[in-house]
Amino acid sequence: MTADAGAAAEEPDDAGGGSTLTVLLALASNVGVGVLKLVAGLLTGSSAMLAEAAHSVADTATEGLLLTALNRSSRPADRFHPFGYGKERFFWALIAAVSVFVTGATFSVYEGVASIVSGENEQTLAWVAYGVLALSALIEGTSWRQALRQVRSESRAAGTPFMRYLRLSDDPTVKSVFFEDSAALIGLALAALGVGLHQLTGSGVWDGIASLLIGVLLALVAFILGRTNRSLLIGRTAGQDLVHDAFDHIADAPEVDQVVDIQTMVTGTDSVLLCARVDFVDTLTAADLERACVRLDDELREVLPDLDEIFIEPVPRNDPDVREAVLERYGDTLSRWQAEHDGRSGQGSRASR
Repeated sequence: MTADAGAAAEEPDDAGGGSTLTVLLALASNVGVGVLKLVAGLLTGSSAMLAEAAHSVADTATEGLLLTALNRSSRPADRFHPFGYGKERFFWALIAAVSVFVTGATFSVYEGVASIVSGENEQTLAWVAYGVLALSALIEGTSWRQALRQVRSESRAAGTPFMRYLRLSDDPTVKSVFFEDSAALIGLALAALGVGLHQLTGSGVWDGIASLLIGVLLALVAFILGRTNRSLLIGRTAGQDLVHDAFDHIADAPEVDQVVDIQTMVTGTDSVLLCARVDFVDTLTAADLERACVRLDDELREVLPDLDEIFIEPVPRNDPDVREAVLERYGDTLSRWQAEHDGRSGQGSRASR
């Protein structure tokens, strides 16, 4: 078993349950915090506090959509969707990203611009704003720690550095909560700064600038999440480590002469479709070929648990159409992998002799 496969095998069985807990905690936090921010915004007249209330509304809507994603993506495959409903998670997470932009960023930017233009917002009861911001930081921080804990746990299980895992993760639910909660904590700091400068200077421009910055922050988060889920919806390849391990395992089989082409697509969280075109040894009978394909299918599923569907197609290595398609898609990557594999195989043969 490869190191990556072993790490994947150690991944918690209740990953879906962990995602649900993370989203539910974030949802409860945002509902409570949103009400507090709205009351504080109305009492103090602070546009930054109202922007933060819109921020919480956006996050609450997002968590609701993420719960929908978790529920609908877990349905089993059927005749209408033979590869399952895993991509539902990506779709609803994309809608959640749009929700952050439309609900939170747009309102915050509008409030900020209006306050900057007028510059006359009167601020009252600033202590209410400070109290609500402190309490919100405590509640949001609890949700953020849960999301951080899960991302760290999953990155360790996958044997991947934290930032790289966060960038390449195929679980948009936890990633969305982590980014949203991180933005929420930054937004609270911006709101506190805006309220404080307004109180010190008597100018509502600072409150407006804080609101504008919160809107820009939300737009940035929406862009990052939207781009990630767009890539997964279109059909992103699996991580290179998994593809390389699958290539090596197939190429190591005694019945295989050369792996001609290999394609993967993420079809859901921890779910990958693999298609391999293989030049088998010419002396194999049809029965030998069938048995080899079945055995490789079983072995690949054992060492690489994320593989959900596997298709192995026998092809001649010198087929010009296949070669042209592979070169266009991968350049010399597969040729380099094949050369590395042949080099290792040659060393092994010499060592055995």
